[in-house]
Amino acid sequence: MWFDVALLLISLGVILVAAGFFTNGVEWLGKKFRLTEGAVGSILAAVGTAMPETIIPLIAILCGGGRAGEQIGIGAILGAPFMLGTLAVFVSGSAVLAFKGRRRNNFPRLEPAPPVICRDLGFFLVVYSLAVGGAFLPAFVRPTVAVGLILAYFVFAYRTITGGARPDGEEEEAIEPLYLGRSYADPPLLLVVLQVALAFAGIVAGAKVFVGGVTVLSSALGVPALLFSLLVAPLATEMPEKLNSVIWLYRRKDTLALGNITGAMVFQSSIIPALGMLLTPWTLTDTALLSAGLALVSALCTYLFIRLRGFLDARLLVCYGGVFYLAFVTLVLTGAAG
Repeated sequence: MWFDVALLLISLGVILVAAGFFTNGVEWLGKKFRLTEGAVGSILAAVGTAMPETIIPLIAILCGGGRAGEQIGIGAILGAPFMLGTLAVFVSGSAVLAFKGRRRNNFPRLEPAPPVICRDLGFFLVVYSLAVGGAFLPAFVRPTVAVGLILAYFVFAYRTITGGARPDGEEEEAIEPLYLGRSYADPPLLLVVLQVALAFAGIVAGAKVFVGGVTVLSSALGVPALLFSLLVAPLATEMPEKLNSVIWLYRRKDTLALGNITGAMVFQSSIIPALGMLLTPWTLTDTALLSAGLALVSALCTYLFIRLRGFLDARLLVCYGGVFYLAFVTLVLTGAAG
């Protein structure tokens, strides 16, 4: 079993390193196409940082084999929005409290562009409700819902990007040199695309090994594959990537920081559940439904606060983000859920 644990950790390391290269590449793509912070945060950075938790369920469903693979896939699909809607919100609020001295009037509040965050969360609340509700629909209806979810994401991406061309003269966010071209002040587009492609291949390879390790360990420990993947896989893949948001919050780039989270929530609640509907029976247990419900309630709180007040109080983010996450973990560990 220790060999499986070591293999799991190594594969996770490969995924995260490759994700770092992927994120660096997509940031340069955003720079090349002169997109605004809202577009880079909600589309490029969000999809880039969500790539590990996107590939893991696909590999689990397509290559995991049988019921265990399907359960790992569904757990990873539902675990990502749950982690983003609760734990990532808690981490963001905690970061702002830690950096309170850098805030206006020393007040711990986040001030992202309300239209960007409301747009993202509005899409999330609608499409994720449809994705979860699809489990209660007849099997022959689900493909139609899945197609609708995919189309909804493309509508979201189109509206974000077409409204996201960076005006001439607007200050650009400084980004690290391209990892495969550090000698270039402005690397060629072909090299940027090459780095993104190689990083994507690394994520896929690491994910395949990771899914195999999760299958073996969940069986050895007697833990249902769905619970193991619902908590472990998203926690391991989501939270290291959300360090980007912490860095942006330190720099008072609130729209980038929150857009990175809310944009990933839209992607993880539309494209990936749609694939789950098409490739699995999409049968959700009570535990899975609980995680989805908490993610929706937390997102609704964030949406209402920023829509009504125009900003987010970090203390509230810490409160409900932490409470919802701890409540779910407690219910799972005590056996009250699952």
